[in-house]
Amino acid sequence: MRLTIVGCSGSFPGPDSAASCYLVEAPFEGRTFRMLLDLGSGALGPLQDYIDLRDIDAISLSHLHPDHCFDMSGLYVVRKYHPSGRPPRLPVYAPVGTDWQLSNAYGTTAPNGMTLPFDFREVVDGFETTVGPFTMRAMRTPHPVEAYAIRLECEGRSLVYSGDTGFDPALTRFAAGADVFLCEASFVESADNPPDLHLTGAEAGRIATAADVGRLLLTHIPPWTDRDEVEADLRTEYTGDYRLVRAGDVVQL
Repeated sequence: MRLTIVGCSGSFPGPDSAASCYLVEAPFEGRTFRMLLDLGSGALGPLQDYIDLRDIDAISLSHLHPDHCFDMSGLYVVRKYHPSGRPPRLPVYAPVGTDWQLSNAYGTTAPNGMTLPFDFREVVDGFETTVGPFTMRAMRTPHPVEAYAIRLECEGRSLVYSGDTGFDPALTRFAAGADVFLCEASFVESADNPPDLHLTGAEAGRIATAADVGRLLLTHIPPWTDRDEVEADLRTEYTGDYRLVRAGDVVQL
């Protein structure tokens, strides 16, 4: 597998990065299969630096906050109106009600919602399926809206993406033994943080240590958050291989 960090800014696009979008690629049936984990605000532009938007094979949306899904509106236009014609419907694995919410965000999708270019497939806690070369699993996480962590496995390698989540010991079991753990770290320990919303660097490190992951990638750090403080928090709980990702980073699994 190859992971490309298309966007990693937390909560909204920052000056150096779009919001959450991660491109995962792997060989499949003589070609490269391309799957997106989230397509947040501002991500559709830089995504075109890496792939043709018509070559996306599947999308997983962890939840329906704008910084994780709102550039689906632009992709809707590409998939429906491109001069070369409409490609096959694109599988979108997402929480219940995704078509309705994204259709309202776009504004003019009656009477078919977004179902002409997209094939929405509902994700629930414990969901498991095959997506091209990947085995995909989902775990519900604590967050103000329905949200999921995603685990992708391919040819003995594994990637776990936390999505947005408050601290949950169950995430340790879900991420156990992952080669790469792509984990949000939006908060810092020095702040008075609300519960069941996001992780601190220390909490991400605690989960990664208990899960014995191969490599920890911290993401979803908001533009107003001090990355050095997030890293310092992380180092109180984690001594393994890690990186605070930036847009454009590429990781081979």
